[in-house]
Amino acid sequence: MADKTKTIFLFSGQGSQYKDMGKEFYDTIPECKKVIELGSDILGFDLAAKIFGGDEKELSRTIISQPAILAMSLMALEAAKSKGIEASAVAGHSLGEYAAMAASGMLTYENAFKAIKYRSEAMDKAAQANPGGMAAVLGLKADVIEQTCKEIEDGGEYVTPVNYNSPVQTVIAGTAAGIEKAKEALSAKGAKRIVPLAVSAAFHSRLMAGASEEFAVKVKDIPFSTPSMKFYCNVYGNELTDFSDMPAYLAKHICSPVRFTSELDVISKDGYDTYIELGPGKVLTGLVKKTLDGVTAVNVENIDTLEKAAAL
Repeated sequence: MADKTKTIFLFSGQGSQYKDMGKEFYDTIPECKKVIELGSDILGFDLAAKIFGGDEKELSRTIISQPAILAMSLMALEAAKSKGIEASAVAGHSLGEYAAMAASGMLTYENAFKAIKYRSEAMDKAAQANPGGMAAVLGLKADVIEQTCKEIEDGGEYVTPVNYNSPVQTVIAGTAAGIEKAKEALSAKGAKRIVPLAVSAAFHSRLMAGASEEFAVKVKDIPFSTPSMKFYCNVYGNELTDFSDMPAYLAKHICSPVRFTSELDVISKDGYDTYIELGPGKVLTGLVKKTLDGVTAVNVENIDTLEKAAAL
């Protein structure tokens, strides 16, 4: 078993969902079935039907994908617990911070689902009011991307870096015209590839301001506890130690860049050498392997990967 004091749980964000995710956990681990039932009660729709019986297109909708990914992440957490897998820290990528808050004891599962219901509804509404796009830029340094986006914004179109995923991958977001201009300019500056993301909104940018404001009002009555383990955060790219106003932090989080590269650097310097991604896919596992040397990174999304993680 991996050393708990050097192990961190990671939770992925929107876009990692896929049909039937978590089905093995749901079918074989009673606590996982309870997660889906609890989420369904709070959300007002049948999560099992959406994840196991729906189609990919519906599952990709913000108001479905966000709670579905949270549910899958919490099922993976319960599966890990069933095998005695433990950690002393958590971190999430974007939406993944909600599963991280639940894993750390900052939110009950019930309140995590309530918070994500408010978040997904507000973000879906803002996306319809302010359409935009996102694209992953590969093979170009972040400072070059920042400067290019600033030049485009100075010229009247909006585009900005929103996900600092690894030293060689940064995601940009903005208006459709801003994204197009950025693709041209960044290609000219040597970007290896620019990959449009399958979203119709500019998440983690100022185009989500309406969502941030609506969410702040709705989430203010949800109680947050001090976490029982270290909590690393996207907004500041380091360990979060002030939990006095989490509703304000999470409202800011909706419009702020995800500083995941900085986060991983701090986590590594704090001595963590085992990274276990709980939830759908292995995007974060890949980012860890690209960013950090000499560490172990695995994902848990089904019985096979669970057994491998338990054998560490």
